Amino acid sequence: MDFSHEVTYRATRLPVTLATTLIPDAYRSPEYHQGEVEQLWARSWVGVGFSSEVEEPGRVIVRKVAGRSVIVSCDHDGRRHAFLNVCRHRGAQLVLEDCVVGKRIRCPYHAWAYDLDGRCLGTPLFEGSDIPADYEGMFDMAEVVAFDKADHGLFQVRLDEWEGMLFVNLDGGAPGLGEWLGDLSERIGGYGLGGWKVRATSEYDIAANWKLVAENFMEYYHLPWVHPELVKVSRMEDHHRFQGPGMYTGMTTTPISQDSSTSGWLELPPSPSVVPPDSISGRFILIFPNVALSVLPNHAFVMMLEPAAVDRTLERTTLLTSEESIIGPESRQGLTRLGDFWDHVNREDIEIVERVQRGISTPEYPGGRMCYRFEEPLHRFQNMVIDRMVGIDRIPTGDPI
Repeated sequence: MDFSHEVTYRATRLPVTLATTLIPDAYRSPEYHQGEVEQLWARSWVGVGFSSEVEEPGRVIVRKVAGRSVIVSCDHDGRRHAFLNVCRHRGAQLVLEDCVVGKRIRCPYHAWAYDLDGRCLGTPLFEGSDIPADYEGMFDMAEVVAFDKADHGLFQVRLDEWEGMLFVNLDGGAPGLGEWLGDLSERIGGYGLGGWKVRATSEYDIAANWKLVAENFMEYYHLPWVHPELVKVSRMEDHHRFQGPGMYTGMTTTPISQDSSTSGWLELPPSPSVVPPDSISGRFILIFPNVALSVLPNHAFVMMLEPAAVDRTLERTTLLTSEESIIGPESRQGLTRLGDFWDHVNREDIEIVERVQRGISTPEYPGGRMCYRFEEPLHRFQNMVIDRMVGIDRIPTGDPI
């Protein structure tokens, strides 16, 4: 099967009322997965973390993007940078995990050093290289010809920020993040997410393709059976589509049900800057390809996905609130309950998508008919995937606000 040809996806290209889901090989074929790495992940704005994670000089985070290890750093002036995690000398990986590197990034192999903005500072001998005095002459670079440190900085990666979240793009010719997001700032800018604080983080290792995790987030067909507690707060009849032009899918719940018996939903006061209709709504946005936002008046739950294999996804989750939503012991207890609630909901989702992965791996399964009423955002998402796989750069349109 040729994964780069339109004819492969003809059943999913039909209107959602007639469409069949994306081909099963998209979830079970190693060849498809590798094509996705280069055609989709290497050409998209990928969420990698939060600006608060790298807000002090010397702090770095390390993320995998399209199979490449990427470093995001904060320099001495408080500016953030992203570059490939590979030394320009012999290709050694510079940093293994999130950490504070100090004043510079130094290769553990031959001690080449780089500034926090990726510039090459020097090769042995340079300050802080810890070379024994007896060997300093051996490492003197004075006689080296045709070598300019300016030509040997780290490979830069495009980095941008939106509402406190960091995105990178390996494709230097791709549209900017603003064009990628379309009208999303207009739709959810009233929450002021960029000023909210990270309150809790978790990580999950999921035995399923990343698209199954994303698709599960963006449809509410499964809620009554998989999430009986969530339906008390986000009722089926109060859901509707919420998406305009941009590389995202969206739903909203208006109004949010006033039930806090299982979630602690109402124990945290809302952000004072949030006004109607945001103050009575829940917004559920999947920024293509990997950032899922559940935004409510008093908190946000964010998932960032990283495909580790065709049948394995790493997921990082973050719970955010405004500064004013945490004002004492009672609200901190509510925050704990809220975190437990989202962990419970997330584990319910993980259990079901892992079952889907096992089922969709059955060779005889040909794909299924979409449910038009509840799965239109999923249809939009799957066609974004197809666009990338066949080489089409297109930002979908949507409904007016």
